[in-house]
Amino acid sequence: MVRSRYAPSPTGYMTIGNLRSALYEYLIAKREGGVFILRLEDTDRQRYVEGAEEAIYKTLRRTGLRYDEGPLVGGDYGPYIQSQRKASYLPHALELVEGGKAYFCFCEKERLDSLADERGLKKYDRHCLALSPEEIKQRLEAGTAYVIRQRIPEGRTAFRDTVFGEIAIENKEMEDQILIKSDGMPTYNFANVVDDHHMAITHVVRGCEYITSTPKYVLLYEALGWPMPVFVHLPLLQNEEGQKISKRHGAASIIDMLEAGFLPEAIINYVALLGWSPAGAHAHHEIFTLPELEKIFDPAHISKSPSTFDIKKLTWMNSEHIKKMKREKFHALVIPFLDEAAKKPGRDFLPDIHALADMAQPRLAFPREIVPMVDFFFTLPAYDIELYTHAKMKTDPEVALGALTAFREAFSRLADGEKAVAEAMAASGLGKGQLLWSLRTALSGMPATPCGALDMVRLLSKEETLRRLDIGIEKLTPAVK
Repeated sequence: MVRSRYAPSPTGYMTIGNLRSALYEYLIAKREGGVFILRLEDTDRQRYVEGAEEAIYKTLRRTGLRYDEGPLVGGDYGPYIQSQRKASYLPHALELVEGGKAYFCFCEKERLDSLADERGLKKYDRHCLALSPEEIKQRLEAGTAYVIRQRIPEGRTAFRDTVFGEIAIENKEMEDQILIKSDGMPTYNFANVVDDHHMAITHVVRGCEYITSTPKYVLLYEALGWPMPVFVHLPLLQNEEGQKISKRHGAASIIDMLEAGFLPEAIINYVALLGWSPAGAHAHHEIFTLPELEKIFDPAHISKSPSTFDIKKLTWMNSEHIKKMKREKFHALVIPFLDEAAKKPGRDFLPDIHALADMAQPRLAFPREIVPMVDFFFTLPAYDIELYTHAKMKTDPEVALGALTAFREAFSRLADGEKAVAEAMAASGLGKGQLLWSLRTALSGMPATPCGALDMVRLLSKEETLRRLDIGIEKLTPAVK
C-alpha cells in the first residue's frame, strides 16, 4: 500500500511551497487508494514557533487535505510528533556505531568553529574518528558531551528520482553529518529516515533543493538494511522576480490568502499546476476540483523546470471557481457581506440581496468585492452629469435628458423595461445605445457597472427606478436650458 507523509517543521505558517509538497504527497496516496500521514518534525527546538502547529492543522483542514494518520487522528504508527518519539532514534544511531557506519564526536564548539575556511564554510575533519575504543569509553564514562556522526564511505552514491531520473553524487562532497545532537535529540535528517521507516512510508516528496542531501539518506537506509522509499523531488518554485518562494522572501501564508478571499478549491487547483501538468483527455484543461485531481494526478508528469507563482493567474482561477460554485454555497459566502452593507446608514433602497448575489456571481474575483460592485443599488451616489457624455454612444446631457424623459414616460405606464425602451426609442427617435447609456447612468451614477441598464431596472423596484430617473432629469434640466 502507498503511504506518503507531509512532514513539516513547526517553524511558521504554511506557504505555497509547503502546500504544494503536502498536496502532491496527498494526491500520490489518494490516487492509489493509499494513506496520507501528517508528521510534525519539531526536533529543532531553537526554530520552533509558538502556534505553528495549529497553523498547519488549520491550513490542511481548510484546504481539504484530510490526513488519515497524524497528531489529531492517531494510528498504529503514532505518536506523530518527533519530540514525543525521542526514544526511537538513539538505538538506531548506536546500531550504526556498532557497525562502523557512525561514530562518537566529542569536539567542542571552539574547535569546530576553527575549521572554517576563508569563506566561512566549515567541514568536519573527522578528528574523533581516530579515537581508540578506550578513549571513547573513558570520555563516555566521564560524561563528556558528544554527538553521533554518520560516517560517509568513499566512492559515490546513486539513487533514482521520479522527476529527475538517475542521480549520483561523489561521497567526498558530503560531510559526516550529525545524527544525534548533544542534547540527545535527533537531527532532522536522521529522524526523517527513522520515522519514514517506522511508519512504512513508501513515497517521499520534497523540493529539489534537497537532492544533494538525499545520498546521505540513501546511505542510512543501506547501512540499516531498510527498504528504500520512492523519491520525488519537486521543481523549484519561484516568485515573479525569480527568487525561490520562501518565508525569507516574504511568501504569503495560505491562511492569509484564504482570509484575503482566495477560495480553498482555487488555491488547491492552482498549486497542483505549479510543476505538474494533466495528460490525456485533461491535457488542455485548467480547472479541477480536489476529487478530480485525486483521480488524474500522476507524478510521472511532474516537470523538472522551475514554476513561477503568478498572483494574476491565481486570481483568474479564483474567479473561475466562483463562477462554478453552487448557488447555495456562493450565497453563504457573500450574503453576510450584503447583509452588512444593507445595515449602513443612509440607505435609500433595500434590493433583493439574493438577486444581487446571482447577478454578481459570474463577475467576481473575490467574494468581498461584491459590496463595492453593487453598493449603488442601496443608495444612488452623487454624480457629475459629465457621466452622460459618451462619444461612442453619441450621448451628451441634451441627448440624455430626452432619453430619460422618454423612458420615464413609457415606464410609468409599462411594467416591462424592454418594452419601455422600445417605446421610448420610437417616441424620442434615439438609438438603443443612446437610451441605454443614459438610463444606466441615471440608475447607477457610476462610470462602470457590473450589469446593463435593463438588469438594473429588474433589480430595482419600479418606484425606485422612477425616483432615480427623476433625479437624473432634475440634474440635466438646468444644464440643457
